[in-house]
Amino acid sequence: MQVLIVESDPGLGRIWSRHMQRLGAVVELAEDQASAIHALRMQSFDIIVLDLVLSEGAALAIADFASYRRPDARVIFVTNTSFFSDGSIFNISANACAFVQSGTPPEDLAAMVEHYAEAR
Repeated sequence: MQVLIVESDPGLGRIWSRHMQRLGAVVELAEDQASAIHALRMQSFDIIVLDLVLSEGAALAIADFASYRRPDARVIFVTNTSFFSDGSIFNISANACAFVQSGTPPEDLAAMVEHYAEAR
């Protein structure tokens, strides 16, 4: 299971990463759009965990690039805002498979990653 985590908060990214690694995932961390796009150019991923609010870059641009470059990769969007809480993210991003709050327990997020990676 290959996972790309795009999260501006490196501490939160590391916490998520450790939980996913315990389930056997190989995890790449990116803190901004440029590093996420570079990772998507260099390797394939089963799942992308993508924070909608990045300090540098645009999450939807990353999701759009992923749908072009890695069309089989599914995206789990995370956010700490109520934006897209109406579910419209699924109309905007064809590769979206889930939308959760950033405060979701890391073990729950890791279980979702495992589930959607197996469902591919």
